[in-house]
Amino acid sequence: MDSDKLFEQKRYSIMAIGEVYFWTDTIKDWQNVFTSETYAKIVLSTLKNLKNRKLIVVYAFVLMPNHLHIIWKMAQMNAKEMPHASFNKFTSHKIFEDMKANAMGNLRNFEVHDQERKLRLWQRDPLATLIDSKEKIEQKIDYVHQNPLQEKWNLCDTPENYRFSSAKYYLTGTDEFGFLTDYREEF
Repeated sequence: MDSDKLFEQKRYSIMAIGEVYFWTDTIKDWQNVFTSETYAKIVLSTLKNLKNRKLIVVYAFVLMPNHLHIIWKMAQMNAKEMPHASFNKFTSHKIFEDMKANAMGNLRNFEVHDQERKLRLWQRDPLATLIDSKEKIEQKIDYVHQNPLQEKWNLCDTPENYRFSSAKYYLTGTDEFGFLTDYREEF
């Protein structure tokens, strides 16, 4: 079956509790923020925190230099806020806090003239695509794990050798990040 027909793109601005989504979030102006290990670790620790609080279930992910892909489920609200909104707020806050302390000049790259904020880390409107079958999740997991190998990136030689990805987890069964769940438990 043609992969375009197999996976019809449906964009959601609001994700529903209990549904699984392929989610893409991009850094403002496609800046390479996650070449910093400090900032990559902020993302990973935030995912672990949200998972430990039973707010999300993460099936697969890849953290690229300027964007990330996550296959996840919003398990429950974080007070009045969806967990993905909490993720974006917290990671932005912590990264900007570090920039203020250690790389003040970088902050100007994230300045915006919005009424709600002066700085923006994540671009508006991340892409959320509903995953409703085993076939679709396997297709997206393959895409996520192959992302670092694309010619544009060339970040590793095999998916499992890319440090900021769930590919090694699916090869070895070892969750070195402390927040992954095997998708076969859901599908």
